[in-house]
Amino acid sequence: MTDFSTLGLSAETLKSIAATGYTTPTPIQEQAIPVALAGRDVLGIAQTGTGKTAAFTLPMIERLAAGRSRARMPRSLVLAPTRELADQVAAAFDKYATGQKLTWALLIGGVSFEDQVKKLDRGVDVLIATPGRLLDHFERGKLLLTGVQIMVVDEADRMLDMGFIPDIERIFKLTPPSRQTLFFSATMPPEITRLTTQFLKDPTRIEATRPAQTADTISQFIANTPSSDPKVKRTALRAMITKSEVQNGIVFCNRKTDVDIVAKSLARHGIDAAPIHGDLEQSMRMRTLENFRKGALRILVASDVAARGLDIPAVSHVFNYDVPFHADDYVHRIGRTGRAGRTGEAFMIVTPDDARNYDKVLKLTKKEPETVILDVDWSAIETGADRGRRPSRDGRSDRSRGRGPREAVDRDLDATTEVEPSPQRRLPRRREQPTALAAPEMADRVDEQPYIDDVEDLAVPSRRPRREPRAPRRIPHIAQVEASPTETARRDDGREVRRGASRRDEPGRREYGAQDSGRDGSVVGFGADTPAFLLRAAPIAPLRKTATSED
Repeated sequence: MTDFSTLGLSAETLKSIAATGYTTPTPIQEQAIPVALAGRDVLGIAQTGTGKTAAFTLPMIERLAAGRSRARMPRSLVLAPTRELADQVAAAFDKYATGQKLTWALLIGGVSFEDQVKKLDRGVDVLIATPGRLLDHFERGKLLLTGVQIMVVDEADRMLDMGFIPDIERIFKLTPPSRQTLFFSATMPPEITRLTTQFLKDPTRIEATRPAQTADTISQFIANTPSSDPKVKRTALRAMITKSEVQNGIVFCNRKTDVDIVAKSLARHGIDAAPIHGDLEQSMRMRTLENFRKGALRILVASDVAARGLDIPAVSHVFNYDVPFHADDYVHRIGRTGRAGRTGEAFMIVTPDDARNYDKVLKLTKKEPETVILDVDWSAIETGADRGRRPSRDGRSDRSRGRGPREAVDRDLDATTEVEPSPQRRLPRRREQPTALAAPEMADRVDEQPYIDDVEDLAVPSRRPRREPRAPRRIPHIAQVEASPTETARRDDGREVRRGASRRDEPGRREYGAQDSGRDGSVVGFGADTPAFLLRAAPIAPLRKTATSED
């Protein structure tokens, strides 16, 4: 039987491994560690729970033992998709690097930014980070990646699911081409294959197990429900937990909102449960996970954030509240139990709406779970449809009162005998500007053009009372604008230039202010050269009062 001493590790590292209680390497460790120690790129494919973390942690410690770190220039980089997985990798370095003079830093969101900067300033050998926080530090000028000698991408297919592939490509381009790359993934979709072809140099492909293969130590069961109503599913979940001898278990949901609801429902019925998902504060997530590891928490309700890479060896049961959208997630979920040679049980609730996703799971795993019958009276559960038909005090159901489906509301509208049309919108009143007419014969035409308020055919019904027209403004007659004294000057070219009084001195402007300039119909005086027709009395527009000499 192969042991760690045959893999080329140093005595200090073997001593740290023995302190953890491990004696025999897993298949992925046995094949990947010698290749990584030789400095070659590795493409490792293995299911979750097979020891991939130690497969890249141990050779990194050996290669980084000789050398010294520099400020803001880490010597190695490990990328993880989630905060929990990054924290677990950091714990692995702390455990296996005992006795080695190596430093490491953890860059994840939800924790103090300044504390991370202080560690980078002191210099670290190993930098463990999520892609978003790593690029955040880089864009602020707190980090340089030109000194990276070893780069590790863990759970690459999960990176793809979470949309991190563009960030991974950018980070690869920031590191030197001479680096060694260790690439680990549970599955190999086409996008991941393209990434490895672009950035890995002649990698050694290590496929320890068939992709998406479930462990034989896990017993799989399903429970069929007659409805996909949330209350029916929560009842089925409680029945499965009660029926099974659960020491500690994880309940997986597809949506974050369902995680909180399911956790509160279990706690309300006397089952010790707490939620964990990406929207919670990092301190709460770490505290909940630590309580679950220590056994202080019985049921952990989680989204797929916790489905990858979490090392909790003693999980006895896994419950799938939802059939996962992606069949690969089912393998990772149930892989949280039955680890390190232990046995475990995995249950899944299957509703009539889950037929398509369930067929994908069967096609991928090539193993049909056993069906269990729950001791539940489904007819006694009041579903959402039953609550919609519940009669009220006046004998009508909620649907007829407008709180049910849209069809019931439409039926109520059809029963209305008369519908009052909505009032039309009132046309805006046009404000006419006073016009100075140049000839008396135009007065008849102006009188034939009344204001819109005098046209009854254009009146529009309105809730507002009709407003009286604004009182006309008094404007001085043209003849009353006195001519301003002028003086004549000659330009250099011999042309005469008339210099009159300032426009501010005009009588009309003194009385009505500069704001009426150009709108009140007044005419600037021409002095002695004023044309005679301008001194003739002109008609005033309708509804305007003619100025008198007293004005």
